[in-house]
Amino acid sequence: TGSQLREIFDKINNLLSGKSVQSGGRTVSVTQHPQGLDFVHYKLAEKFVNQGEEEVASHHEAAFPIAVVASGIWEIHPRVGDLILAHLHKKCPYSVPFYPAFKDGTSLEDYQRMLGYQVKDSKIEQQDNFLKRMSGMIRLYAAIIQLRWPYGNRQGTHPHGLNHGWRWLAQMLNMEPLADVTATLLFDFLEVCGNALMKQYQVQFWKMMLLMREEYFPRIEAITSSGQMGSLMRFKQFLEKCLQQKEIPLPKGSLQPSFWRS
Repeated sequence: TGSQLREIFDKINNLLSGKSVQSGGRTVSVTQHPQGLDFVHYKLAEKFVNQGEEEVASHHEAAFPIAVVASGIWEIHPRVGDLILAHLHKKCPYSVPFYPAFKDGTSLEDYQRMLGYQVKDSKIEQQDNFLKRMSGMIRLYAAIIQLRWPYGNRQGTHPHGLNHGWRWLAQMLNMEPLADVTATLLFDFLEVCGNALMKQYQVQFWKMMLLMREEYFPRIEAITSSGQMGSLMRFKQFLEKCLQQKEIPLPKGSLQPSFWRS
């Protein structure tokens, strides 16, 4: 509920502001250790990204409550925002977006890790699990850039707003696509923040959607094998439906004003 989210936000904000907070049956404060605040900044940012990778990956609608708290904390404590991006870029290079190139002398395992795969005991995780985690993180990022904490003073601009989403989209379309990954993440991103981008960029946005369908989609199709068609077809249907209706629907689970009265 909205009231629970406020409690969580206030607790995190109080902790970062140097106040004493109850946690795990103890009273803790960042002032108890000279590096206390640095440690909390780092671990909190890591936790937000982990929630994208785990919670949002399994429940897409969880992106919005997590993102609105992350966005509000970022606004008041910019250091946390820098570290959210650092953790996100390390775990999901596609959020930069960046496709790491294979370099001579790099072991295959290390290269797979650079691409975001989990490698345990020389076993590389399954592709569907990998895509699910990457989707979760991209969806969280797409939610953060469009949401603001509704109880802030709202004096300045969003600390990492929709212009970053526009840039991400443009950079993705300037890169050679990767089979499976590109279609999946473009779909995830547009499903979450396409509506917000459409409202902000209007004609320019629809030009980009047309470019995706007419020029970029065939390039993804050209490198996609028959076993990887699922993500491609989902992306194609989404593009065609949006272009036909000249509308991108609000994402499922987006926080309506009534949510904050709950």
